[in-house]
Amino acid sequence: MRWKPEGYSSVSPYLIVPDAEATLAFAQAVFDAERLRLHRRDDGGIKHAEFRIDETVVMVGEMPGGAAAHIHVYVPDADAAFALALATGGNTVQEMTRAGDGDYRGGVADGNGTVWWIAQQEEYRE
Repeated sequence: MRWKPEGYSSVSPYLIVPDAEATLAFAQAVFDAERLRLHRRDDGGIKHAEFRIDETVVMVGEMPGGAAAHIHVYVPDADAAFALALATGGNTVQEMTRAGDGDYRGGVADGNGTVWWIAQQEEYRE
């Protein structure tokens, strides 16, 4: 018997947002996220959903007034993903910048206020 779904890591980010469909659509458009599961409430709202970005499963629940969340995502072309995030309705939190830690990153807030830190590692130094 498996104690977790096949292909899932032991820890997954869980976002509680006012509009889960908006988060699913944003992740799908910007990060080519794959939708995995979707469970609706009796009123049609989303009770629980899951999507995968690369090897990571992200879970989403829908509730007004959920806590603000931040997600860091490494992508092969940070400039393209940042531009796509803005074109998908995101708002700039921080322009793409090189902060001296080896990453090139910027922040975009989606329609629910979740901040997606889009990054591309350029170099790593200890």
